[in-house]
Amino acid sequence: MRLLRIFKIVFVVLRFRLDEFILAHRRTAWLRATLNGLLFFRSKRVPRGERLRLALESLGPIFVKFGQMLSTRRDLIPLDLADELARLQDRVPPFPSKQAVAMLEVNFGKPLSEVFARFDETPIASASVAQVHFAQLPDGREVAVKVLRPGIARVIDHDLDLLDTAAGLLERFWADGKRLKPREVVAEFSKHLHDELDLMREAASASQLKRNFANSDLLMVPEVYWDWCSESVMVMERMYGIPVSQVDAIRAAGVDISKLAADGVEIFYTQVFRDGFFHADMHPGNVQVARDGRYIGLDFGIMGTLTDTDKKYLAQNFIAFFRRDYKRVAEVHIESGWAPAETRVDELEAAIRSVCEPIFDKPLREVSFGRVLLRLFQTSRRFGIEIQPQLVLLQKTLLNVEGLGLQLDPELDLWKTAKPWLERWMSEQVGWRGFVKALREEVPTYATLLPQLPRLLHQRLNDPRLDQLEGLLHYHLRQTQQRNHWLQIIAAILFAMLLWMMYSTGK
Repeated sequence: MRLLRIFKIVFVVLRFRLDEFILAHRRTAWLRATLNGLLFFRSKRVPRGERLRLALESLGPIFVKFGQMLSTRRDLIPLDLADELARLQDRVPPFPSKQAVAMLEVNFGKPLSEVFARFDETPIASASVAQVHFAQLPDGREVAVKVLRPGIARVIDHDLDLLDTAAGLLERFWADGKRLKPREVVAEFSKHLHDELDLMREAASASQLKRNFANSDLLMVPEVYWDWCSESVMVMERMYGIPVSQVDAIRAAGVDISKLAADGVEIFYTQVFRDGFFHADMHPGNVQVARDGRYIGLDFGIMGTLTDTDKKYLAQNFIAFFRRDYKRVAEVHIESGWAPAETRVDELEAAIRSVCEPIFDKPLREVSFGRVLLRLFQTSRRFGIEIQPQLVLLQKTLLNVEGLGLQLDPELDLWKTAKPWLERWMSEQVGWRGFVKALREEVPTYATLLPQLPRLLHQRLNDPRLDQLEGLLHYHLRQTQQRNHWLQIIAAILFAMLLWMMYSTGK
């Protein structure tokens, strides 16, 4: 089986001329020419990005998903490849409904008719690792049932081994292999893919996001029905909405398109900067719009997280961009540890200026946050800045959000929409509001500590080491008498206070 799979991969590589990625050096030009002459089945000469996309599509869903993930790593791969791989569609042929029913009955330990009042065997959506069926619970609630593909874990592990082997060959023989780190890319892909295989993890993410946006007039998240969930099955509330890509239908439903586009930007920044927990797979297939104008989020297999430190430095970066304060951008990169401590601020500032100045000559509504971040990633390589995985995921999500917003409203000014929100958030974090908020969060800790202070003080004052402290104070008092009269008085006052505290505690 493994040999057959390897043979198919080799055949696809040769058919779509992907050997050119490995045999790109002039010294191997003769080998490429020989292969072109001998292999009649090789595809016509089309752009390399298109050939790579077609090859991944022919190899199956796991390779398609790898191509989708690879398209987001624009900090690592050439832009022509990333743009072409971004065209890979998320829909793949569904697996037979009989297999889905059999998996569900094994999971529930009973016939499906005893679990659901109705189960639609025709899937409503199919992706690389799972597919979704609509159903109805016995109490009448309409639900969506997500089922993992049968044997998908074994298939994934098998294909990941092959991908890792191919990445090792690229790293060894391709001129840009070591710089682009293909094996690290495969390892990152493996982590995200295995996370998606645990539907309990996805259900927990959906539940967290729903709690974060409880009573929100911006975003709806389906409720998870835990009694029917497991690692291979997820049952959630069925949502009714219009796909966000159907702009005419959304407009016909009476939704304010301009407000909807601006709301999408606010949802993104709320997730990132308020919660530090964001939906990281917001392509059009995972976003719908309700009749009341709220967004509906779907598919929570890929979620991003940010620490408080990440959030603070990102906000400072964005605000410095708004003000064209490139020196501050450089300083933030070094302060955050994203850039090495020895990096010269003036050199990094100059590099950032060369990226941003051409962009700022355009109208602000034509400027893309995501592409600014991308250009900075590319520029930062020569300064030894290691790209943070959570920031790459953020950049991918930002590009998705921008694409959705501009698809809805081409006149949307993303900067104008985001700037007040970011400045308000920064004020709440570092201004007097931030101080009050931090103090409020610490009150429970201090409330439990304050009643213990008299006892702790009494224990400390009865400590034998206090006699040594008293002797030490006398010694220092004698030393200071000859040097400074005022210091003598201060020391005496401090010693008197100490004696008074001992006397008061002993009563």
